[in-house]
Amino acid sequence: MVDIVKDQRHSIVRGLIEADEMEALGAILKKMPSVETAELLKKLSGEQILKLLPGFADEDLGDIASNMEMEQLLELFDISDRRLFARIITNMSSDIRADLYQELDKDQQLELLPFLDKRTRENVIFLSSFPEETAGSIMVTDFATVRADMTVNRAIEKIRQDAPSKKMIYYVYVVDENMKLRGFVTLKDIIMAEPDTPVGDILHSDFVWADVKEDRESVAQKIEKYDMVAIPVLNAHRQLAGIVRHDEAIDVIRAEHTEDLEKFMGIVHAPEDLNYVETGVFGHFKKRVVWLSSLAVIGIISGMIIHHYEEAMASLIILALYMPMIADTGGNAGSQAATMVIRAIALGQITARSWLKILFKEARIAFLLSLVLGVIAFGKILFLSWETDVPPEYNLLLIAFAISLALSLQVITSTVVGAGLPLLVKRLGGDPAVAASPAITTLVDITGLLIYFGVATLFFF
Repeated sequence: MVDIVKDQRHSIVRGLIEADEMEALGAILKKMPSVETAELLKKLSGEQILKLLPGFADEDLGDIASNMEMEQLLELFDISDRRLFARIITNMSSDIRADLYQELDKDQQLELLPFLDKRTRENVIFLSSFPEETAGSIMVTDFATVRADMTVNRAIEKIRQDAPSKKMIYYVYVVDENMKLRGFVTLKDIIMAEPDTPVGDILHSDFVWADVKEDRESVAQKIEKYDMVAIPVLNAHRQLAGIVRHDEAIDVIRAEHTEDLEKFMGIVHAPEDLNYVETGVFGHFKKRVVWLSSLAVIGIISGMIIHHYEEAMASLIILALYMPMIADTGGNAGSQAATMVIRAIALGQITARSWLKILFKEARIAFLLSLVLGVIAFGKILFLSWETDVPPEYNLLLIAFAISLALSLQVITSTVVGAGLPLLVKRLGGDPAVAASPAITTLVDITGLLIYFGVATLFFF
């Protein structure tokens, strides 16, 4: 039912956009959630948006802008009056506001700063100073603080003065006179306590926190692990610098997963989160061509191996029939092992220092898999090739055994390579996802051919 109402509402909005009925459109957009409004504003030109935005309340204006695409916000900056844009950026979420400020060039920043109030100006400069991948870059300063010696009644008054947004009222942080964090109280704690109760009596002093220089993925994992609405971010002096919200943690986790998936499949990661539909053909081409071209060049080695054993295949053509089976099985086994290891690394379950233990474990798993797959391959060859013409000096049972043995050895080596390559890259300080599917598939193809023809040579030539 909700989706039906939403679709009807969007249909009406699209009709008003086509008819250029800005006044009626604005009236409807004011009644819609900010995220939907931002989504619908994508369909408008910058000039049309500027006609609509001044009619929104300040808080709604900030929420809408916080959900808009960065490119659209930059376009608005170029064509809007600086006073209007200052009003927009002042009411935006502080972390997104800092991201937007960093996207502006130095001249644009200098144009904007005089129109911002002192508190916003200091805040945006402060948040823009942190490196991109750190907790400081994704934290917000939208939080409330109280002192431990305050009564609950006085704390409520202080919270009203701080005026945090509705999103950030769940936790109230307790600090000393130097802004060092002592703990926190929840909104429930404050509501349930007597008005004259000291905040120190209901204080939660055992808390999880993040450092401003900590990697943002680590911060997101803490929020996920401890099921937190927000996590406090402290500087080197344990002073409260900001907080990271759970919704920002979700965005970070999604961005990291996207980046890992792209690396896993050999796709060049883009700095921004590109929409598949909105990205052009050439944009997708650039993301994919580098890895595929590189691996195609490396694949020449496979061709050289096959060319070297050309005479062997000519004398025993059945060997060529089962080359794809060897390659596919090895690629699947290697990718499986790599996926499990990369996931375990990402979740912090294993480290590169425990590589020997991990490889030994994967080798034992591979041995069991090789027994099962070897038996299946042996039966498959006998079933599919029992009518195949085999030179009289060769025996089909021996051929099936040799191919199955090669496949079993390939499963073991592919699994060990698949597990070991991400660990090696991690040990060298790189991203283990880079050493994933395409790279491993190409590598195990080469090792598989060497094993395959090596076993064949040992048995038949």
